[in-house]
Amino acid sequence: MDEPVRLGFVGVGNMGQCAHLRNYATLPECRVVALAEVRPQLARRVADKYGIPGVYPDAEAMLAAEKLDGLVVPQPFDRHGQVVLPLYRHGLPILTEKPLAASIEVAEQLLAAKNAAGTWHMVGYHKRSDPATMFAREEITRLTASGELGPLKFVRITMPAGDWIAGGFTDLVRTDETLGEVERDPAAPDLGPEAWRQYVSFVNYYIHQVNLLRHLLGEPYRVTHADPSGVLFVAQTASGVCGVIEMTPYRTTVDWQESALIAFEKGYVRLDLPAPLASHRPGEVHVLYDPGNGTTPRVVHPQLPWVHAMRQQAANYVAAIRGDRPPPCEATEALEDLRVAREYLRLWKGV
Repeated sequence: MDEPVRLGFVGVGNMGQCAHLRNYATLPECRVVALAEVRPQLARRVADKYGIPGVYPDAEAMLAAEKLDGLVVPQPFDRHGQVVLPLYRHGLPILTEKPLAASIEVAEQLLAAKNAAGTWHMVGYHKRSDPATMFAREEITRLTASGELGPLKFVRITMPAGDWIAGGFTDLVRTDETLGEVERDPAAPDLGPEAWRQYVSFVNYYIHQVNLLRHLLGEPYRVTHADPSGVLFVAQTASGVCGVIEMTPYRTTVDWQESALIAFEKGYVRLDLPAPLASHRPGEVHVLYDPGNGTTPRVVHPQLPWVHAMRQQAANYVAAIRGDRPPPCEATEALEDLRVAREYLRLWKGV
C-alpha cells in the first residue's frame, strides 16, 4: 500500500481516545478519516481536536459513507458480541481491546463470524508491542534455538496492582453526556452470578498476563494449580516448562511494577514493564549470560527507543493492514486466554 491506511474509529471514550486515537492520529502511515460515536457533542469535540473529517452516530452509517482499510473498535469487552460481531461482514480488519470477549461462548461466535467473512481481528494485548517485550521475545527465541544458556526452565510474571493510568487521561476530552443503558453480552451459561462476577473480574485484571505468559513461554500451556489465596497461578507447557503469575502480591499507589523473569539454566531475560498508559516510555530488559567454563558472566541492558507500547501497537496494527507483518495476537489465539481463565476459575473456586 503506497497511500496511508484509512482508519475508522467505533467509539472514542476514555480508552478510545487515550490508549488508541492519540497514537493513530500521529502515525504518518495512517489517517483516521472517520469516527462513530453515539454521544454527538463528544464526537464533534474529539473530531475537532484530532482533525477527523467524518463524524457519524454509528458504525453502519460510517461504513456506508466511507472507504476504509481498517477499524479500531475500543469497546468494553462485554459488548464485543453486540458491537464487533456485526462489523465482520464488511470484511475489514478490526482491532479491539483485550480480551476477545467476556465469555468463551461469545468468543466462539465472534470467531465463526470472522472466519465466515474472511477477515482478521487483532486483539489489543499491547504488552506484546512494548519494545522491551519485542526485544525479549526475539532474544528468548534466539537463546532457545542456540542452546547457549541451556534449556528454558521457568517463567514468572509479577503484576502488582498500581497506578496503571500514569497521567494518561490528562488530555481526555470530556462532555456531560451519558451513554444510558447499553446492551451487554450474555453471561456464560455454566456460571452462576457470583462465579460469573469472579470470572469477569479475573479476566479484566489479569488476562494480559495470561496472554503474556504464553508469548514468553513460546508455546501453549495448561493451568495446574490455583492457590486459594487468589495470588498464585501455576501453569505447565507440553514440554514441561513451569510458568507462574503472581497476582497483586502487593500494591503500589504512585508506581507500576510489573515484571517478568524468563529463566534459562545458565542465565535469564528479565523484563520490566511500565504502566499501560504511560507515554514515551518503553519497558526495560536485562539479560544475564553465564555459560560457565571460565567465561565471565555478563549482563546486557539494551537502550530501547522512546516508544510506548500503545503507540507501537498502533504501528503494528497498521503494518499488519499493509501486509508488512502479521498482527501480534489474532483472535484465534485470544480465545485460548478465555479458556485458560475458565480453567483457572475451576481450580480456584471449584465451579
